[in-house]
Amino acid sequence: MDGPGPARPAGVLPACRQCLPRPGAYRKAWNVRSLCLRCRRPESACYCAQLPPQLETKTRVVFLQHPRERKVAIGTARMAHLALSNSELHEGVDFTGHARLEELAKRPESVAVLFPGEEAISVEEARGRPPETLIVVDGTWPQARKIVTRNPVLAGLPRIGFVPRRPSNYRIRSEPADHCVSTIEAVVEILGILEGDSARFDTMLKAFEYMVDTQLDRQSTRTSPNRRRIYFGPWRPPLELRELAESYENLVLFYGEANAHPDGTNIPSELVHAVACRPATGERFEAILAPELELARSTPLHVELPEATLLAGERRADALARFEAFLRPDDELAVWTTFALDLLWAGGVTRRKAHNVRLATARALKGKAGGVEQAAELLKGPDLPLWAPGRAGRRIRALESVVRELVARGNATEPPQKLPRTGTGG
Repeated sequence: MDGPGPARPAGVLPACRQCLPRPGAYRKAWNVRSLCLRCRRPESACYCAQLPPQLETKTRVVFLQHPRERKVAIGTARMAHLALSNSELHEGVDFTGHARLEELAKRPESVAVLFPGEEAISVEEARGRPPETLIVVDGTWPQARKIVTRNPVLAGLPRIGFVPRRPSNYRIRSEPADHCVSTIEAVVEILGILEGDSARFDTMLKAFEYMVDTQLDRQSTRTSPNRRRIYFGPWRPPLELRELAESYENLVLFYGEANAHPDGTNIPSELVHAVACRPATGERFEAILAPELELARSTPLHVELPEATLLAGERRADALARFEAFLRPDDELAVWTTFALDLLWAGGVTRRKAHNVRLATARALKGKAGGVEQAAELLKGPDLPLWAPGRAGRRIRALESVVRELVARGNATEPPQKLPRTGTGG
C-alpha cells in the first residue's frame, strides 16, 4: 500500500473539488477574478451600469447565438439582449426541433431574419410593413452562415439586409469588411429605422463603447502576456463627439433660466431668461421673459438679474416667436441638461432633435462632467468673450467653449492627451 505521499506545500489547495474551501477563499488563493452574473464580465470590467433602463420595443428580437460566440468575453449579443425587454437569447447551431423557432416559422409573414442575401429586402422597405419578430444571428460571419444554412426553418423566412449609416466602432475585434458591424450596432440601427426612433436606441451604444474603451485602455497598460489576440482597429472618437462634429453646421446651443418655486408649491417652472448661439456662424439670441406666474423670491438671486429687469421683460409669446424665427428648419439644439429643453417645449417651441452635451462631455472626460463651467475648465476649451448678462451669460459662454472643444475632438484622427479621470460614472 502506498504511503501518504509528500506533504502539500502551505497555501496550495487540494485537487479534490469537494475539498476546495469556500468560494471567496478559492478566488483569493488562485487569484480568480469575480464575474458579474448579469453581463458575465469581470466585475472590474462590468458594463451593466452603462446600460440604459430596458427599452420597450414593438419588435420582438430573437438572438440565435453560436456556442463559441457565447465564450467570447467581448461579444455584444448578450449586451443587446440585456438592453431590450422584448428579446430572447438562444444558443446553438442546429435548431432542428427547437420549439420556439418552429413556433415562429408558422407565421413567416410576421418574422424576418437579419442576414444578407440576394432575396433580402432593405430595412427601408421593411419599415413599410415591419416584422413583429426579428431574428438576429450572432457569431463570426462563418459561424452565422453555418447557423443559417444548417436550419431550413431559417431559409424559409424573409430576410432583411442593410448598409450601416456609420462604420463600426468595434475596434477590439477585426471585421471582414468596412460595412460589417457588431451585433449590437446592427440591432441599434435596425430598430431605430423600423421603429422610427434612432436616438432612443442609440443609448444602447453607451455600454458598447464603454466596453471597447475599457478593453483598449487595459490592453495598452497590461504587462502580462496576452491570453487572446486583440485587434487594434483605427482609433475613432467616441460616438457622442462624432455626432456633435457631424452636426456642427446646424448646432444651436441653448441655455435657459427658470422662475422656479420650491417643491410642494405646485407652481410650475417657467422660462425667464433664454440665451442661444450658433457657433458655426457666430449668431446669437437673448431674451428676458417677463414671468406670467408669481416671481419666486430666490429667482433674481439664482439667475443673477435684478427683479425689476425680470418683471420688465418681453412678453413670453413674443420672445418664443423670435426664437422660433432664429431657428432654421435643419437646426439641432445642444443643451447641458434636458431641463432647458423642458422649458422650451412647455413654452410651445416646436420640438426638434437635441444633443446632450453633458453626456458627451462625460464620455470625453471618462468620468463625471460636473457643471458646464467646471467642464470648460477640465476640457481646456477656448476662452470666449462674455456676451450676455447674468448666470445664463456665463453658462452659455462655457457651453460654447465645451462644444467647440468636443467638436474638435470629434474631428480628431488621433486620441487627445490623457486627462485625469474625474470620477467613476458618466
